[in-house]
Parts: sequence; structure tokens; C-alpha cells
Amino acid sequence: MTSTARTGNRTARLVGLIGIVAGVVMILAGATTWVTVSSQLDAQNITVSEDADFLAGDTVDGPFSAYAQAQIIDHHALEATGGKTYAELDREDPLRDTAMNASFLRASLFTSVVAYGVSALVIGLGVLFGLFGWALRGLGAEPAAAVATTGPRPTVTQGV
Repeated sequence: MTSTARTGNRTARLVGLIGIVAGVVMILAGATTWVTVSSQLDAQNITVSEDADFLAGDTVDGPFSAYAQAQIIDHHALEATGGKTYAELDREDPLRDTAMNASFLRASLFTSVVAYGVSALVIGLGVLFGLFGWALRGLGAEPAAAVATTGPRPTVTQGV
């Protein structure tokens, strides 16, 4: 085997190892974020309103329950303000505080939904990095084994 082939094999194996390590780190980081967001939401003791479209009565501790609670908060706020949003209410309207609080609560819940999405993305990318790294390490090892068992390949020449 030529030194160029050995160097290529070594490089592929090294890049593959880096991919595997990066994948494991990404999976752990994504999972840690998911667990942290879940525990922080759970610590707030929020329950999805009984009149929510879905997950009524569920504890808000995951992406779907956070989304369900954000949706029902919007419904309740619009009901209380006669269908007007914070921006549509007059500055002196006492319902403006209700709309503002609802908006803040919804934004907080949607932030957690986004955090769940990002953590799921990072976990998925970590799996892909790990698989690509594993494949690269396998490809980096294969040519050396093939040359050792079959000998050098014959040179093919083409006629003019």
C-alpha cells in the first residue's frame, strides 16, 4: 500500500472519530437541554386549562403541553379583550394589562417549545454525525484490508 493511501486511510479514520465524538457530545447536549427545560417547566406547576383543545388537565412539562397552554392563554385573552390584541387596545384601556400578561406568558411558553425543537434537532444531528463518523472509520479501514488480502491491483492501459 502506498503512503498516500495510508495517509488517506488515517485521515478518514481520524475525521470519522471526530464525527463520532461530536455526535456523542451533541446527543448529550440536546438531551441535557431537553431535560432542563422539562424540569424547569414542571417546577412551575402549570396545568393545561380544562377547556384547551388538547391535553386538557395535563401538567405543562413538554413541548405539546406548553403549546396547548399557550394556545388556550391566547383564547382566554382574546375572549377577555373582546377579540383585540395588546396592540389594538387603547393605551388607557384597563384590559391592556391582561393582554400584555397573556402575551408574555405565551412568549415564555413558545420559547420552551422552540428550545425543545432545537434540542431535538441537535440530538438528530448528533445521531447523523455519529453515523457518518462510523461510516468514515469503516471506509478508512477497508482499503488497507482489501490490499492486504488480494494484493496490488493490476494496471489497466488503454490503447490510442
